[in-house]
Amino acid sequence: MELAALVAVSVLIGALVLLVAVALGKQRGGPKEEAEPREDAAAEKAEGEKHCASKRLKQQPRPRKERPQQHSFSHPLLASSLKGHSGNVTCLDFSSNGKYLASCADDRTVRIWSTKDFADRDHRCLRANVELDHATLVSFSPDSRAFITWLASAETIRVFKMLKKEDGSISFSAAPEDFPQKHKAPVINIGIAETGKFIMTASSDTTILIWDLKGEVLATINTNQMTNSYATISPCGRFVASCGFTPDVKVWEVCFGKMGDFREVVRAFDLKGHSAGVYSFAFSNDSRRMATVSKDGTWKLWDTDVEYKKQQDPYLLRTGQCQVAEPCRIALSPDARVAAISSGCNVALYSAAAGELEEELQGVHSEEIADMRFDINSRFLLTCGDRAIRVFHNAPGHQAAVREMQAMLKNASNEAMRQRLQLQIQEAQAALDSVCTPKD
Repeated sequence: MELAALVAVSVLIGALVLLVAVALGKQRGGPKEEAEPREDAAAEKAEGEKHCASKRLKQQPRPRKERPQQHSFSHPLLASSLKGHSGNVTCLDFSSNGKYLASCADDRTVRIWSTKDFADRDHRCLRANVELDHATLVSFSPDSRAFITWLASAETIRVFKMLKKEDGSISFSAAPEDFPQKHKAPVINIGIAETGKFIMTASSDTTILIWDLKGEVLATINTNQMTNSYATISPCGRFVASCGFTPDVKVWEVCFGKMGDFREVVRAFDLKGHSAGVYSFAFSNDSRRMATVSKDGTWKLWDTDVEYKKQQDPYLLRTGQCQVAEPCRIALSPDARVAAISSGCNVALYSAAAGELEEELQGVHSEEIADMRFDINSRFLLTCGDRAIRVFHNAPGHQAAVREMQAMLKNASNEAMRQRLQLQIQEAQAALDSVCTPKD
């Protein structure tokens, strides 16, 4: 009896223990089973948010690549800005007749501008496309009916003819073949002689090549200057000059026979006087004056109207102080009254007669000035560096003309000469007043 009761109690206790264990197991397992769905939901929510964010990013438009803003510049002497190129302008050249300006840029075009529009608000231009390349240098032919370009990639000369159509419009036609490649270093300048007898190309080593108009090399000049920094043909078409690492400018005469046949290139004269390398030089329109600018911080004006065959040396007329920084260029007005010097993005204008600073133009371009030219009438100074070509009134030139004629008036020998000079002074003063008077 007692044994049976003991067994029954044991079974009852065991059942109670088992029930407690099962109950505890359910309490522990329940929350775990509920946590798993919550974690899955959180994961799904995170994945959904990530997908939405990705979708929003895809829907947002891509930011546009902004074009560089055109450099803004103003100055009382600024006549106008020629805007047409979509790339940086690298070279300028005026036609011999004074009617056209050629400009080339890295936008694969050469543009021809009408000089009579310089003072107007609207500036028309014609466009010549440079196929599969772009021009870094440009030079007009003497008859103003063609121009040559230096191609950046092909490293050679390409000739373009300007063709007038029946309706009066002008088109451009490139020559079937480019000149052969001859230079081993980058070319720094090209030009066509005013006589139409030869073409010059100069590279940054020590080489100058003289070509005929068909692309045959007539002569090779070794400047022996370690490096060339600038070279050009004189406006008279007789001389080729160069400067570089050495502190002098070397000038050669390109000689032809009476029948127009090429003879030789002979050394003419040197410009010696600087104490450091020469950055650049320029001729006056009649080739009787030259201006030079050097690393030594000076510019000089020379009388080159000499009989060099009789060993006569050029005369130093003037020395002026100037600020210089590479790249540095000098331009001499055709009448030799004004010297303009570019240094970086700035331009300074000096009186050739006195050597004094007349005008400063700061921050003319957003890029360093690549080229600078006076027009053939000495009325304007043009500069390029970025996408715009700046056209400035040559006020210092007008002032110099008035001063010269006033000095001549004092020494006039007769009444007719005095009246003529007085009229010319009035005209020059009126031109100066129109330039310097502020416009509304």
